[in-house]
Amino acid sequence: MTVAETTRRHVLAGAAAVGATALAGSLLGAAPAAAATATAEVTNRSLVGEDQALHLLRRATYGPTPQSIAELKALGVSAWLDRQLNPAAIADPACDGLLARLPLVGLDITRTRAQLAKNSYDGFKQLGRATVARAIWSNRQLLETVVEFWRNHLHVAAPSSGVWDSRCDYDRTVVRAHALGRFADMLKASARHPAMLTYLDNRSSTRSKPNENYARELLELHTVGLIYSEDDVKHGARLLSGMTVSSAGTYVYDTARHATGAVSILGFSHANAVADGESAALAYLDHLAMHPATARTIARKLVVRFVADEPPATLVDALAKVYLDNRTAIVPVLRALFTSSEFAASVGAKTRTPLEDLAATVRALGLGPEATGTAGLDALYNGLVNAGHAPMRWSPPNGFPDVAAAWASPSAFLLRCNSHLNLAAGWYPKQLTRPADLLKALVPVRPVTYGGLVDALAVRLIGVKLPPAQTAAVLSVTGKLPTSSLSSTDTAVAGHLPYLIALVLDAPAFSVR
Repeated sequence: MTVAETTRRHVLAGAAAVGATALAGSLLGAAPAAAATATAEVTNRSLVGEDQALHLLRRATYGPTPQSIAELKALGVSAWLDRQLNPAAIADPACDGLLARLPLVGLDITRTRAQLAKNSYDGFKQLGRATVARAIWSNRQLLETVVEFWRNHLHVAAPSSGVWDSRCDYDRTVVRAHALGRFADMLKASARHPAMLTYLDNRSSTRSKPNENYARELLELHTVGLIYSEDDVKHGARLLSGMTVSSAGTYVYDTARHATGAVSILGFSHANAVADGESAALAYLDHLAMHPATARTIARKLVVRFVADEPPATLVDALAKVYLDNRTAIVPVLRALFTSSEFAASVGAKTRTPLEDLAATVRALGLGPEATGTAGLDALYNGLVNAGHAPMRWSPPNGFPDVAAAWASPSAFLLRCNSHLNLAAGWYPKQLTRPADLLKALVPVRPVTYGGLVDALAVRLIGVKLPPAQTAAVLSVTGKLPTSSLSSTDTAVAGHLPYLIALVLDAPAFSVR
């Protein structure tokens, strides 16, 4: 591989971090460091405590709620994982009702083309909003976090050119359908889907001029990583030629486009002597899925997503073995990850992305979707556009980064603060449903001091009390001290409440995933 090819991926991977800096301070004066250093992890761990139920819910869901905490503690980790790893058995009526307002998400390519004008953005819009809705309100929370992982791993940007008719179908039939199945099946489904074939140019590959883009990204991003040669890419491009898209927008194998000739790629050899080479291409994909380097790629990325920005080598090795022993099945790998000692020890080692922060905020406040329409969802989605983390809106093929440094900057922190206040106050989006009495919903029994109120809000919203200095800083907006009395007839607290809630959510502990 050339130096140019090596650095190309590094440039793409760093695109989101342009202008990002370590978060040196917060409005409370004590933000965690942006990079996942050992010092930051120790600091974050001290902020959020050692509760393993909360730790699991912060990682395996988009944020704890009173209901999810009670369920996990009642079932125990093993039974809770069993339930979440069988999402089809989990009723999800509220989310299903909301998704019914986004009908394009459920259409196949043929029906999408029948309903939309060519190059319409309507499918992209509905898919983005459906993703936000599921992250916040679905009962199938582990499925949604795993879908997000695979959506980034086998990334197809939305919007992007040429996939207006196929991107929703790709999400439904490739990523969601196989998220808890076998990676080998997902990889083959992706390779034969018009969205991937369009996004990475394989649909334009011909016998006389095989396109190398998909062949390269298949190796570098989707499977083995940076261990391939340029000959591997060229042989792969020949083998994958013929996999293309019909005039109707659906997948087709075109023998006239297939480039024959013997191939040898990372231990896979095939004579590739006949024009109908689809079976050889599928065998190649199976070979890549079971390659030890792919096992390590998948294991490492899962550990970065769910455990730590700097993945423990022992856990990566263990999960790679589980992956291979189970013939690329994902559920055994996830079960091994979430029950590992490395996972248990990783409290404080991850920081929430903008999507996770938004979802966790709405979930913590107990806000519900609007009764009709999608104006509130539109607003939530557009907030993520401003934060640079709207679902699937990442142009390079490597998917969004999932490390703290990529999302840490003063401007990013300010956006989160504004979002917290808008949601706490009900200013924006105003369409979301709210508890009739937010204070009683969050703190059923009114404490006798203002310090006690902040403590109760912090425990309800974050799971732990804030350090004394931060509690005092939160109360500065009220002109009160932690020891100031809070009577049952104190009406001023209602006016201060949105600011108190927002400042608690601005605390470093809430940013920890």
